[in-house]
Amino acid sequence: MSEPSTSNPNTSNSSTPEPTPASEPAESFKDIFSEYEQSHSRKKEPAAQGREGTVIAVTADSIILDIGFKTEGVLPLTAFPADKPPKPGDKVQVTIKGRDPEGYYELTRGKVERPTDWASLEKAFAEKSTIMGTVTGVVKGGLSVDIGVRAFMPASRSGTRDASEMEKLVEQEIRCRIIKLDVEEEDVVVDRRAIAEDEVRAGKERRFSELKEGDIVHGEVRSLTDYGAFVDIGGADALLHVGEISWRRVNKPSDVLSAGQQIEAVIVKIDSDKRRVAISMKQLQPHPWDAVAEKYKAGERVRGTVTRIADFGAFVEIEPGIEGLIHISEMSWAKRVKTPGDVVKPGETVEAVILGVNTAERRISLGLKQALGDPWAGAAQKFPPGTAIEGPVTSLTKFGAFVQLAEGVEGMIHVSEISAEKRINHPQEVLKAGQVVKAQVLALDTERRLIRLSMKQLIPTGLDEYLAEHKEGDIVTGRMIEVSEGCARVELGEGVVATCQIPEERPAKEANEDKRAEPDSPPSSAKPDLSSLGSMLQARWKSGAPASGAKPEAARTGQIRKFRIAKLDPATKNIQLELE
Repeated sequence: MSEPSTSNPNTSNSSTPEPTPASEPAESFKDIFSEYEQSHSRKKEPAAQGREGTVIAVTADSIILDIGFKTEGVLPLTAFPADKPPKPGDKVQVTIKGRDPEGYYELTRGKVERPTDWASLEKAFAEKSTIMGTVTGVVKGGLSVDIGVRAFMPASRSGTRDASEMEKLVEQEIRCRIIKLDVEEEDVVVDRRAIAEDEVRAGKERRFSELKEGDIVHGEVRSLTDYGAFVDIGGADALLHVGEISWRRVNKPSDVLSAGQQIEAVIVKIDSDKRRVAISMKQLQPHPWDAVAEKYKAGERVRGTVTRIADFGAFVEIEPGIEGLIHISEMSWAKRVKTPGDVVKPGETVEAVILGVNTAERRISLGLKQALGDPWAGAAQKFPPGTAIEGPVTSLTKFGAFVQLAEGVEGMIHVSEISAEKRINHPQEVLKAGQVVKAQVLALDTERRLIRLSMKQLIPTGLDEYLAEHKEGDIVTGRMIEVSEGCARVELGEGVVATCQIPEERPAKEANEDKRAEPDSPPSSAKPDLSSLGSMLQARWKSGAPASGAKPEAARTGQIRKFRIAKLDPATKNIQLELE
């Protein structure tokens, strides 16, 4: 095929045209190439054709061929059927694509014809066929390529990244595709990048068809996002979701992975319609919950890291892939926790007690307050009734005030036990939160975790003074203020009230029957001693006491009598009396 004629700038009478600035898109290849010829006088080299190579070696993934040059060529093993691999000595028709970074010629199987005339070029353009060409030089904006006629390849369609890589293509045989053809202007533009992209796409399709779920693959991390990592698994892209990186919680893929890192994973899902492959790294490791039942028992102490906070509690990782929940109600003995964040923070290491393990639902319940010990365990011994305590007021309610006795132990002072001097309608009339008060323990219920307190019991009263001045066995005088069957309440002084057991009197009928049962006495013939009777009446009149042998006066309300103190208990302020 004859080359299209071009004017020689050395013999032309016209002056050399000024080059058009690169920013003007109207500049044609003809103008660019004319400028190139003026600055680079080179001899057109013969067009390279497909050639026959001889197999000299077969590796795990490549075939080395002797193609008649000083350097061997490399052909991918995938270019042959899996059941018919070539053997050393076999002849193979190949075409040179270029050179790899190690200097070997990159080959493709088969022969790609070079167009021989404009008709062939038009056919190749219409069918978007792959044709062969030889890069003859670097020109402004791209490369000059010989495809039987001079063609232009824009730098953006060369498949290279910089000028140094473009220079390496000079004198190399390449495969390309015509993307513009103007016969009249002899303007031809070719594209090498599209061929490479098609090959990559075809390789991915072939690789995708070979994959199946359950395959273990090796890959290279290509890029990272917040939700996962994209991994090249040998020509196909796969997504490694952040939740499939590790059994332990991973907040961001970049915390454990980096671009370029080599990983091993298993294919967990293939979506043929969307051409998506999902892989997992953690599925290659044993599931940590398989051993939980044997490793963790209720009551054991564990240490872990708080991973996240919820409204109802905090999640704690006690080992990779194993999390337990500390419910908000299990965080403190001392106070009511409003939000878990007031007690623990993400990333904080805590010690907790296992409250329960549910392997079926993969749940572990943890207690933070249990790790500190139950403060109520020794409350009965530490705060028996009658004990005086001192502590701050933690809260006020309408019916009383709560006072902290120890960490996790509170007592309640009823509004009626705050003051003995006046009636109080609401505790806030005399108390406020944080105020330190003194009180006495009235009662303690460890099962219900309740302690009743009193402030007024610590204020000295007339009863306290009376108890301090008397002892058991003392004879005292008091007034009966209330008499019931067998018992009486006796007022010994202002604010001093005691109790007294009253012996039951024998009914008159029973006394008469006892009298009739006695043997009859012989009648006395002696006269009564009137002088003795007079003396007895006179003594009774003066002393007010019944005469010897006279019947005691019956107990009644308002009666003033003498008593003996039978029991006196300062702790409970209880006084018991006996009639004297």
